[in-house]
Parts: sequence; structure tokens; C-alpha cells
Amino acid sequence: MSQPAPGGAARSRPYAWYYEPLRWLLLGLARLPLAGLYGLAEGIYLLLAYVVRYRWPVLTTNLRRSFPEKSEAEITRTGKDFYRHFAQVVVEILKLAAISPAELAERMRFTNPELMTRAFAQERLVLSLGSHMGNWEWILSGAALEFPGRAAGVYKPLNNPFFEDFMRRLRTRLGADAVPMLATLRYLVAHKGQGHTLSLLTDQAAGPEDRPYWTTFLHQDTSFYTSADRLAVQLDCAVLYVGIRRVRRGYYEVTFTELPDGRAAAAAPAGTFPVTEAFARQLERDMQASPEQYLWTHRRWKHQRFA
Repeated sequence: MSQPAPGGAARSRPYAWYYEPLRWLLLGLARLPLAGLYGLAEGIYLLLAYVVRYRWPVLTTNLRRSFPEKSEAEITRTGKDFYRHFAQVVVEILKLAAISPAELAERMRFTNPELMTRAFAQERLVLSLGSHMGNWEWILSGAALEFPGRAAGVYKPLNNPFFEDFMRRLRTRLGADAVPMLATLRYLVAHKGQGHTLSLLTDQAAGPEDRPYWTTFLHQDTSFYTSADRLAVQLDCAVLYVGIRRVRRGYYEVTFTELPDGRAAAAAPAGTFPVTEAFARQLERDMQASPEQYLWTHRRWKHQRFA
């Protein structure tokens, strides 16, 4: 039931036999056309918004603090718009189990791929910094098609062996490498000088033990991981912000923005994190422009600056 994972990832742990019916159900659903899956997504949306009200207090608290200028009616509307977007993203991620390369390439448009290919021509590693915006899972598979043999993404392994195996297969099916978080540095060292990109979702809340960088972000003190700055300096990486925008249902545009690279970060004053600060500003603009497309249901601001 398991195969070696690409990109140096650990072999999948075997999972219990009783997950097999679920696996076949999910694979069967993935073979439905997206139009049919969006019908399922509408049902998920209604369940989330009007029955379960999934993490509604966390969602609305995050929105109120991030957009103090919005009325309660606007907060409620944005929250429900998020639920609909999230439901569509769920079925789109499932579709990765069966979608054809041609269909995904049609639905994922990279507006300025030359920023990536220019770094590849210089045989540089590229850190692609993304977030839980738009459809973050489609970005990696889309990049694997746009830049064959050169795209990888860092992920945090799941505790459940079945879902760990299933999600890893989704992420690697169209040619991307899936790199466990603890293998990040080893992967980058192994691919240095080969013109490769590694995607990191760097919008999670960093705790005190992570030596976070603190900045004002959406009107709040916010902690960010600083691994991008350290890796960029250590391995002389180019760095790109990965912005994604849903153009219409099932279609996305990805736009790269150059961030300070490893050389600029190395020249910055001690104790500053220019890569992370630039990433925060880009993400803030995207979240303000399309708030319903961000994953608001995680506790992004659970850490306090002076705790």
C-alpha cells in the first residue's frame, strides 16, 4: 500500500485495511468532472455555513481584528464567502487525484514565469514563498507542469498514515517533489546549482521557540517564521513571492514578485529579516484585496508578542 516518496521523502507508513473503502470512494469522486464536484461543494458550503458553522468564532474574530473598518454585516458576508471558497478548494484538491495535466494547465495560469526561469538559467535555487491563499495545493502541481522536473514543496507530515499517504500522492502525481519539513535543508543542499524551486507556505503562526519575526500585519502584532531569510543567506537563493488569485470558479492566476534574495538578506543589518518583511507586505495586500480567498479558520494570532 505504499511506495517510496519522491524527493527524498520518507516511505509511507502502512495504514489499516479498513481505510481502503474510503480510498476508493475518494478516488471515485475525483473522477467526476469539476462541474459535478462543485455541486458537492455547494452542499459542503451549506453545511459549513448554516449547520456546523465551522470555527465561526475564530473566523469572525480574525476578520474583525484584520478589518476593523468593516461592519458586522460585511464581516458575516465575508465569512460566508470564505466558506463557499473553502468548500470549492476542498473538492479542487480532491480532483488532483484524477485531473489531467492539460486541464490543470488550462486552469492555472502563470502570468510571469520568466522570473522563475531566469533564476533557473543562473542555476540558482529559488525559494517560492506562498500562503494559504486561493488554492495553495494547486500551485505546486501547476508549477510541476510549468517547470517540469524543477518544482518541490515542503509539507508537514500528517499523523494519520492513510491521509498522509493520500495527500502525498495527490501532491506528487503530476511530477512535483513532496519534501517533509525536517528534510528541507537536506533537499536544498542536494539540489543546489541545479536550478530548482522549493515552495514554502510561510504564513503560519510562529511560536516563541521558533525565533519569530514580529511585525504589524493587518493591524495586529503578528509573528512570522524566519527560515526563508536564513535559508536564502545560507544557500544564496533567489526568493519569489507566490501570489494567487481566483479569476473565476476553478481558474486561478499565479503571479511572482521578486523579494530580497540571499545576497540582499546577507547584507541587511543584523537582527532584521528583509525577506520575511517583504513577504508579509505582499501577503497583506493580497488578503486585503480578496479576503474571502484566505484560510481564516486557523488561529493565526494565537501568540502574543510579549508573552
